[in-house]
Amino acid sequence: MSAPEPTSSGLGLERRIERRVAIRWMLTAAASLPLAQIRLRGDPYAPIDTKGYGTDPELAKTYNPGDVWPLTLSVAQRKTATALCDVIIPADAESPSASSVGVVDFIDEWVSAPYPQQRTDRPLILEGLTWIEEESQKRFSKAFPDLSSAEQSAICDDVCFEPNAKASLKKAARFFARFRDLTAGGFYTTPEGMNDLKYIGNTPLATFDGPPPEVIRRVGLA
Repeated sequence: MSAPEPTSSGLGLERRIERRVAIRWMLTAAASLPLAQIRLRGDPYAPIDTKGYGTDPELAKTYNPGDVWPLTLSVAQRKTATALCDVIIPADAESPSASSVGVVDFIDEWVSAPYPQQRTDRPLILEGLTWIEEESQKRFSKAFPDLSSAEQSAICDDVCFEPNAKASLKKAARFFARFRDLTAGGFYTTPEGMNDLKYIGNTPLATFDGPPPEVIRRVGLA
C-alpha cells in the first residue's frame, strides 16, 4: 500500500497511523524463550543469536521489559527514541504522547527479540538512532532530545517520505519509516491508543439492533 504524500505541515502525520496492526503478539511470544538460550555478540548491531524459541509462554503471567531477554537500547538511545516517538505521536487534547504509554519499551523489546523480522529491524533502528543524533549535532550542535520542536521537525521533514528524500538520505528515510510504523503499532495497541481511534470492539452488548441507519446509508445499502 503506497503512503500518501506528506501534508504541508511536513511530517505528513496522517501517515503515522497507516499500520494499526496488532504487533503486540511479539511481547507475548517473548515469554517463550528462556534467557539461558540467549547469546549476545560483541557487536551491538549484530542480531541476537538463539538456539530456539523455547516452550509455550505462561499466558496468565505479566512479563516486564527485559524479563525474557536483555534489552538493547542504551540510556542515550532511549532518550533519542523517546524524543522521536513524541515527534511522531505527540500528546494532544485527545490522547497522551507515544512515549508516555510505554512505546519506547515496546521498541526496545522489538529490536532485542530473536525473531526474523526483529533481527532485520535491529541494525536499521540502531544505526538510524545514531544517524539522527549525528545529524542533530551537525545542524544544531545539540542532542536531538534537546532540540526545539521546530528543529526536530526540520530533521524529520527531510526523511519522513522516502520518495522525496535526497539520495544521501534514503537510508535515513527507511529508518524513519520503520520507526514510525513501530511507534504507531506500539501506541495504537495500548488502551490509550485504541481510545484515540474510538475503537469500541470487544464490548459486550445486552442487545444488538443491527447497524445504525446512518451507517447503512453511508455504505449504500439503504
